[in-house]
Amino acid sequence: SYTAVFGQSLIKAADSDPKVVAITAAMPGGTGIDLFGKAHPDKTFDVGIAEQHAVTFAAGLATEGYKPFVAIYSTFLQRGYDQVVHDVAIQNLPVRFAMDRAGLVGADGATHAGAFDLAYLCCLPNFVVMAAADEAELVHMVATCHAHDTGPIALRYPRGEGVGIELPEQGEVLPIGRGRVIRRPANARVALLTLGTRLGEALKAAEELEKAGIAVTVADARFAKPLDEDLILDLAQSHEVLVTVEEGSTGGFGAMVLHLLSAKGALDAGTVRVRTMTLPDSFQDHDKPEKMYAEAGLDAEGIIATVKGALPTRKGTGEAEVVSLSRRR
Repeated sequence: SYTAVFGQSLIKAADSDPKVVAITAAMPGGTGIDLFGKAHPDKTFDVGIAEQHAVTFAAGLATEGYKPFVAIYSTFLQRGYDQVVHDVAIQNLPVRFAMDRAGLVGADGATHAGAFDLAYLCCLPNFVVMAAADEAELVHMVATCHAHDTGPIALRYPRGEGVGIELPEQGEVLPIGRGRVIRRPANARVALLTLGTRLGEALKAAEELEKAGIAVTVADARFAKPLDEDLILDLAQSHEVLVTVEEGSTGGFGAMVLHLLSAKGALDAGTVRVRTMTLPDSFQDHDKPEKMYAEAGLDAEGIIATVKGALPTRKGTGEAEVVSLSRRR
């Protein structure tokens, strides 16, 4: 599970660094801090159902040179938002936030869904915000958080199991604000820019679209803040359609991308059509995760449908580009 990968990665960080400490708010088992606590009981703090205290406690530790990791469900970090702003962001303290249960959470329902953290953290000065696309990326992002000493940093990852990718022995420190291109055909008309674990569905969509004659670039943003401006501007300038995909509410990653494109004048010529795919503006009832994401339109079929609706008309024909793919129910 992503939770176990986080806990094990944090153990390795603490093995080599006595300044690493872990804080949770009554959810040690749900965040992987129970694993960390067995390995490093003297570095583990469960403050009870008191997220506000957890954040301020971490801020205090950071002022004294410690490297606190605050492991809290995305939805519960909302309770400590005032402390995130005033005690961490304004002070520009290197507190590391590990937000478990990012995105939809299946049977845990709307109360536990991590829908809003991208929107409420990306608007804060000094913050770095990351999202892991798979369990190997999570290992790298824990290492990146550990190495980041110049301000607050947050990583988000979902409930459930990873995709089965091989885990690295040691995490690599990622360059801050740099994404990665997963595939880029020479004649790509469409670019899919994902943040988080929708990457797998984007790759499935790209394969299906390619069968219909539509070449697709797929990129993993890795960072919601700071954005990889060079990558995003290049995708916008070299493709007819740019689609962002995230497991979060409106006002998050897609909004950040649109703001960048607007500020840089990348939309002025009207040569690229941009679509942002987010969770719906509603509280979804609990169900199996795959059914919830299908309902939200964030599965491969939903991505295909968005691309079909965004492709421009063929020049000289006046006919809309037709993709011979049916949406499976």
